[in-house]
Amino acid sequence: MTMANTTIGRAGRALAAAAALGLAGLSAAPAQAAGETVKPPAQSWSFSGPFGKYDAGQLQRGFKIYSEVCASCHALSLVAFRNLHEYGGPGFTEDQARAIAEDHKVQDGPNDAGEMFERPGRLSDRFPKPFPNENAARAANGGAYPPDFSLLAKARTYERGFPTFLFDIVTQYQEQGPDYIHALLTGYAEPKHGEKPPRPGLHYNTYFPGHWIAMAQPIQDGQVEYTDGTPATVDQYGKDIAAFMMWAAEPHMAARKGTGMVVLIFLLIFGALLYFTKRRVWSAVH
Repeated sequence: MTMANTTIGRAGRALAAAAALGLAGLSAAPAQAAGETVKPPAQSWSFSGPFGKYDAGQLQRGFKIYSEVCASCHALSLVAFRNLHEYGGPGFTEDQARAIAEDHKVQDGPNDAGEMFERPGRLSDRFPKPFPNENAARAANGGAYPPDFSLLAKARTYERGFPTFLFDIVTQYQEQGPDYIHALLTGYAEPKHGEKPPRPGLHYNTYFPGHWIAMAQPIQDGQVEYTDGTPATVDQYGKDIAAFMMWAAEPHMAARKGTGMVVLIFLLIFGALLYFTKRRVWSAVH
């Protein structure tokens, strides 16, 4: 065998191997695509940016969804009833917030007999948990533990990628959590590529990491009645409950942004005064 034939033979084997790898890659592509994470689409939020603020009407709609749909499984244990009528929140009056508190039973005690008892809630109380402990929550939900809503909107996030994150630095976009919650609630679909759940009781969701989630689609069009004329659709429900969960995670956001703006204005004026004072003091020095 000549050297030329040897070289041609090696080249042929290399091309065959490359073709085989290419076909293998093509056959594996659907499985990879099926398990890849899909980025939630960015939504327009009234509370985004340095001047953003919560929409009280939207927060009230979100609270209605939480009360009628979510509260049976998900806790809101870090939010107090008094927060409902505080500045920058849903805009309930103090009497309305007190009435909401009294509709809830709160465990208190011990009494004089050393026993725990239940009483109507007060403004100073926090929202009671739907289950006494984690084991009870898992037992009622097929082994899954429903997360607490208090900080969920701040805990859930996703990578926006280049170059979007550069613009986020300028615009101070920090609403990846609400984006994800809205996408999750609207992302239930039929499994793609003929996928099967890894175990019974799981449901396919386009935006959930790994795509299989224990929670069935929690809300349908028209399930919660709005009295302000807002469309009662899953898309709108997702936006309203996501905004409410963002408020629950940061109920004093409006006060924080207001204080931050005052501090920035003060620093600008203070810096300008220091500059002109320096110019005046050292103007005679050459």
